[in-house]
Amino acid sequence: MSGEPPDHRWMPSELIHNSLDIGLVLLLTYLMLLAIGERRTLWMVRGLIIVMLAAVISEKLQLTLLNFVLEKLVLGAAVAMAVIFQGEFRRFLELLGRGQILKLFQGRRPAPKVDSVIDEIVDAVKELSQNRTGALMVLETFASVDGRVFVNSGVPLDGEVSKELIQTIFQPKTLLHDGAVFIRGSRIISAGVILPLSEQTTSRQLGTRHRAAMGITERVDNCLCIIVSEETGSISLAERGVLDRPLTSSKLKELLEQRFSLLVERESVAPAWGVLSRTIRGKVRNLLQKRTVNGSSSNSSEDKK
Repeated sequence: MSGEPPDHRWMPSELIHNSLDIGLVLLLTYLMLLAIGERRTLWMVRGLIIVMLAAVISEKLQLTLLNFVLEKLVLGAAVAMAVIFQGEFRRFLELLGRGQILKLFQGRRPAPKVDSVIDEIVDAVKELSQNRTGALMVLETFASVDGRVFVNSGVPLDGEVSKELIQTIFQPKTLLHDGAVFIRGSRIISAGVILPLSEQTTSRQLGTRHRAAMGITERVDNCLCIIVSEETGSISLAERGVLDRPLTSSKLKELLEQRFSLLVERESVAPAWGVLSRTIRGKVRNLLQKRTVNGSSSNSSEDKK
């Protein structure tokens, strides 16, 4: 043995390699969070990262059985997130493929409050009911609805929910009035949507709109359907293939407040990261100020001595 210290010339390159690897993973995670745009997703991703770290540690400690279980759990969690947020993942991949990934960093407008969105919907439904204008609306609730469940996804709109826009869409002379309106959170995603019909035996009083509302809610758990009858003006709400009818506008508002769209209240991850960074900077600044004050006080005490 020569007694010479080991050669550490490789360490800087390995450090740069590991730092680049970690940085790229963090960047990819951040972009995915921006695409999904939910603060609650931040906790899901954090949980997935914790499980992944536990799998790595168990592998280093040679805990074979635990490592096997954790690896399967990581795989299952990743697949589950891909299914839950498939619409957002598609948007991320689409922007990436078009070279428009910078759109994820564009500022988001503040989302309207749930009460204001519900008020706009209920006011529109109330006037449509009074005028006996038929209408059909699909509202997302706790997760994204895959557009492939629709027979026809209709015409993309991506407009803010408003009473005037809803009433305009369902005017009999417009080209989109026969289909459904698809609402996600505070946005009208599309109009003229064709829904699958229910195969249940229904009353003769129920028309195509009611059967379509039952059909889509039978196939998709995370949505509600509001129906306004063209013949009677009665208001109905469909959920999980069951119709609740007839409803008053006040009762509809009450039901929507109980069930409708937690997506309206989603807080974007980008502002959350901004708040976090500002908090960290503030704490660092305070710490530096304290050290400066302590250092100056100690210097002054030494000068007095």
